[in-house]
Amino acid sequence: MAEKIQKFFLPTLAVVVFLMIWQYAASHYTPDLFPGPRDVFLAILELIKVGRLWKDITISLTRFSIAYSLAVTCAIPLGLFLGRCRPCHRAIDPVVQLLRPISPIAWFPLAVLWFGIGNTPAIFIIFMAAFFPMLLATISAVRSIPAINYKVANNFGAKPALVFLGIIIPAAFPGIMTGLHIALGTAWIHLVAGEMLGADSGLGYLIIDARNFLRTDQIMAGMLLVGILGLLLNKLITAGEQFINKKWGINAQQ
Repeated sequence: MAEKIQKFFLPTLAVVVFLMIWQYAASHYTPDLFPGPRDVFLAILELIKVGRLWKDITISLTRFSIAYSLAVTCAIPLGLFLGRCRPCHRAIDPVVQLLRPISPIAWFPLAVLWFGIGNTPAIFIIFMAAFFPMLLATISAVRSIPAINYKVANNFGAKPALVFLGIIIPAAFPGIMTGLHIALGTAWIHLVAGEMLGADSGLGYLIIDARNFLRTDQIMAGMLLVGILGLLLNKLITAGEQFINKKWGINAQQ
């Protein structure tokens, strides 16, 4: 019973309290300045009715999926390699530390010059936002594996492929997942920013377009949808993590 309360009742109560606070704050302003939950809900229905909402959501999710998948494909293998090869990591680390603090948004003028206006600049910005958290988390996870694990494998004559699949991947997996969670949040934030700066579709563009027409209800509708989709994406990656933990027999507390 206590577990059900923690999983369902308390989150539901938090949402209700949030909506009540939102409604209370909105009651002190006109709907044009600060729309309440009902006004935002009606704006969402309006966007659905005109056929725009699903189109923008689909475009944003497509851009995000492409960029995030590219970041995973590039960052995790490179992080595994650099985590095991310390001389290579020492050689490339200054470059990584030089590029990592640069905001992905700072790349946008160059991205527009290189790729033009459209999907590609936004995908590039999302990729840059996701790549470095994944890379650094993977390197840290591999380097934190106790040396005794490798000594035991060597004593039993384990081949490199077996060491990689049987020791490195399972031991580094929690750290890699931490990087994936962090990268998910930063990439999703910069998806919206990228669409605001140079796209003509997507949720970020929806918010900017609503601002141009002074539709604060649609602005907040777009913001709310960004938050909901971000929450669902985080739940999705958490479900994948739990599935792998269960398959490998790892008791992870979520």
